Amino acid sequence: MAVFLQPSLSSVPKLESAVASRPLRGRRGSGGPRMCAAPDPLTAVAGLLWGRSLPPQSLVAAVRTAWSAAWHLMMRQLAPSARAGTYSRPPSAFPSVSDEYYALPLESLRLHLYVGLPCPWAHRTIIVRALRSLESLIPVSIASPAPMAPGTSPTAAAAAPIYGSRRGGYEGRSTVPMLWDSAKGEVVCNESYGIVEFLNSIPGGGPDLSPPELRVRIEQWNQIIYPNVNNGVYRCGFSQSQEAYDSAAEKLFETLELLEAHLAVSRYLCGDALTLADVCLFTTLIRFDLVYNVLFRCTRKKLLEYPNLHGYTRDIYQIPKVAATCNFDAIMDGYYRILFP
Repeated sequence: MAVFLQPSLSSVPKLESAVASRPLRGRRGSGGPRMCAAPDPLTAVAGLLWGRSLPPQSLVAAVRTAWSAAWHLMMRQLAPSARAGTYSRPPSAFPSVSDEYYALPLESLRLHLYVGLPCPWAHRTIIVRALRSLESLIPVSIASPAPMAPGTSPTAAAAAPIYGSRRGGYEGRSTVPMLWDSAKGEVVCNESYGIVEFLNSIPGGGPDLSPPELRVRIEQWNQIIYPNVNNGVYRCGFSQSQEAYDSAAEKLFETLELLEAHLAVSRYLCGDALTLADVCLFTTLIRFDLVYNVLFRCTRKKLLEYPNLHGYTRDIYQIPKVAATCNFDAIMDGYYRILFP
């Protein structure tokens, strides 16, 4: 059974705090010395069984084949891919908030937000809720990971009972973020951008993150950032062929270079005002050196090596209320212990 806890967003580590990372090969094109790789698990087992003598070559081949097959099976279940081995993100079952909710008066809203702290998509919704001062209007619960069945995500195991309680039941993917109608017992939306657009539309005490005069530019940036950066890091990490990885990595780092150049002359993506496009980019950047550079093989450069992007991330992090939404312990635990134990 999933456990839902109210968020504890205090005692947040500093952005620049050092994080231990798994040993990997040196970054491509760095020209520097390669980092020492950790012993191969197969080598370690062989050492225990045979000492300095080598195991039979047929056994080595069989074990490697079995390991490769198990890895690809796990990746197919966790991260669906196209025939070429490229990661294909499944569409959301409830992609947008219906017009009826936009028309409801504030006193009629009975909504609840379910999130997972490691998740960059859920992090968007927590930030917008905070910046728009909607904490008292939209309560939030954190989906605590439960024991996982094969092919499920960490948050899916925790969110499934909520999805299953909707009228008519539910048998699809149970993901967060998810906006829930407590009065109707119904899922309102489980697509992150649909949720942040709706939260931004609710009258609150914070800045409008999607003003009419900037909406075209916001959408233009989203069309660049989502496929190449937000989803791009996953396309690198979950690629199942060398060609798929190379293509995803090339587009990711080309886009980071484009953003680096743009931010040399602009404080935020759309000028001097923070927008939804910045929020969406920030939640990937804040995880880049901690997770994606290491675990998802986005190793060509670190965020720290992009002066403008790094400064931009620090700038947003220091906006009041933003730091309190960044739980680095939960991020590290979610990716390194739960997603890839």
